[in-house]
Amino acid sequence: MRTFWVLILTALALPAYGNEAQIRRVLEAKLGGAKIEGVERGPLGLWEVRFRDEEGVRILYTDATASHIIVGKIYESKTDKDLTEARLRKLNAINFASLPLDQAVKVQRGNGKRVLVMFSDPYCPYCTKFEQTLQQITDITVYVFMFPVIRPELADHSKAVWCSADRAKAWLDLAMRSKPPSGSASCDNPIEKNLQLGRKLGVNSTPTLYLSNGERIAGGMQAADLRAMMDQVASSK
Repeated sequence: MRTFWVLILTALALPAYGNEAQIRRVLEAKLGGAKIEGVERGPLGLWEVRFRDEEGVRILYTDATASHIIVGKIYESKTDKDLTEARLRKLNAINFASLPLDQAVKVQRGNGKRVLVMFSDPYCPYCTKFEQTLQQITDITVYVFMFPVIRPELADHSKAVWCSADRAKAWLDLAMRSKPPSGSASCDNPIEKNLQLGRKLGVNSTPTLYLSNGERIAGGMQAADLRAMMDQVASSK
């Protein structure tokens, strides 16, 4: 009887392996040299294909024979949940404890129980807008890794923030009000280390966020959604 069930299970597994081989063979030729890191069954009977590019792990979907390729996001209509984005957050997650938080500007409001890491450029319009969004969230600690890539000739402004007596205030003045610090930019600072860290993590757009469980969010989001996400992470620990 045991041999009978082993044979049945093996037979059922064969199509899956066959599908994966077929999908890899077809799609690797179409991904411009990108390495496929995984193929598995996804939502709606589709197959999820994971590959890596300069932005980190990416996802596309295909059918069992790779005759059709779907590039984009899948939403659950009942909840409006972005299933693809939720999956990418987990796939691109890092070990939060490995982040060198001593290289970040710490901005705290209230008791600071909600924790967020942000790679931000003071001359990024989206970052400026997102700073306004963050003002709507109480009891939060934001570790800002200054990441001046849009106007590198103005990197001294970020360095001057680090050299300021009140780094949090200096950062908010620069990022929200376009008011550079008036002090020196010649102290020891982590700006070059932050740039190296961002490149290592595949950060190529700002803002890039990390929740306290290491999940990554590319770009900003609404205050209510971010608050709920941080609270969910905190409650699951």
